[in-house]
Amino acid sequence: MTEQKYFRKGFKMRENVQHLLDRDYRSEVVDRVRKNGNLLEADGLTIRLADEFGFCYGVDRAVDYAFQTKEKFPDRRIFITGDMIHNASMNDRLREMGIEFLSTGFEGPPEEAFDDLSSEDVVLLPAFGAPIDWVEKLRQKECVVVDTTCGSVLSVWKRVTRYAGRGFTSIIHGKYYHEETKATASQTSRDGGNGKYLILRNLKETAYVTDFILGKMGPEELTQKLAHGMSSGFDPEQDLRRVGVANQTTMLMSETMAVGEELRKAMAERYGAENIEEHFELFDTICSATQDRQDALFELLENPLDVMVVIGGYNSSNTNNLAIIADERVPRSYHIASGDCIDGDTIHYKPAHTPLNSREEIEESGWLPEGSVRIGLTAGASTPNSQIGLAIGRILEARGLPPEIALR
Repeated sequence: MTEQKYFRKGFKMRENVQHLLDRDYRSEVVDRVRKNGNLLEADGLTIRLADEFGFCYGVDRAVDYAFQTKEKFPDRRIFITGDMIHNASMNDRLREMGIEFLSTGFEGPPEEAFDDLSSEDVVLLPAFGAPIDWVEKLRQKECVVVDTTCGSVLSVWKRVTRYAGRGFTSIIHGKYYHEETKATASQTSRDGGNGKYLILRNLKETAYVTDFILGKMGPEELTQKLAHGMSSGFDPEQDLRRVGVANQTTMLMSETMAVGEELRKAMAERYGAENIEEHFELFDTICSATQDRQDALFELLENPLDVMVVIGGYNSSNTNNLAIIADERVPRSYHIASGDCIDGDTIHYKPAHTPLNSREEIEESGWLPEGSVRIGLTAGASTPNSQIGLAIGRILEARGLPPEIALR
């Protein structure tokens, strides 16, 4: 009987691993605070949780499948192409389980990482997905592949595949070095697609493209400015005549829509509004979980707050965007990687607006004001409740309060 080599729907073994998931990622503290209307008050300290925070469906599914994979193949070597999600505690847990990482950070596996794999090995694809060429190498090695790619990411892939099949260049609003964006860009070559894409990080880079479209910048200058995000052999004069906009799912929705609107206006001015459908397409591909967490944070920030704490991996795109939103509205805002970044009077945090691949971390004493204080708390989509509960406990300790008070 031929062994099945590709799995996308888990192994129907959730009940076998549920106790491990509860142990590692659930928090009784967070459960109690949720039941109390996302509010904790104690001795002049008020902590408000956002209505939506932490693990999204896609992350929960990826983590679940990773645990199920270990249960299904206890005696095989199990690998993952890179970070399962952008949360250090989660990735460390996988290592403790004996899962080996083919790469760390944003670079992806080197060529030789695939050489030692065999048909007996199991390889996990992370929630971000993986570029087509990686998947092809695993197919050639006849590895067992467990694909945890998030459904929201798959929706973006369908969109850029459609663009490429119609001869449109995919303009992807995202970070060119991010695993998800790399995987999305590779989809432009699927099923005979034209393989053309251009990755734009922000409105500044978008302005270079609109200047080119409107004849204010030449192709050489545009290429010099944006070569890092261009597909191989990209020709601005040919490849920017027909464009479709997509995005990395964890970007700020407001920025993605602004990027799309600037490009639409430029194309309408260049080719005429009556011809816009022949030259431009836009489809909102921000994932609902990302948007829900951003919306919930905006709602939380309508309350008067003295301090805002955002919890999540420093290399997590959606968490970094939450940190930017908070920093622009609450002067004392802190993006911490985990609950143990709070140590009494001291906090370790990453400044907002710093790049995902930045390792900058600041230590600040006296972070928590004296007297009555109102703290807002949220977390990125790859942050488990256990880290959120730990942060609440550390905040209570910083005020000289026992963590157990959160369970009353």
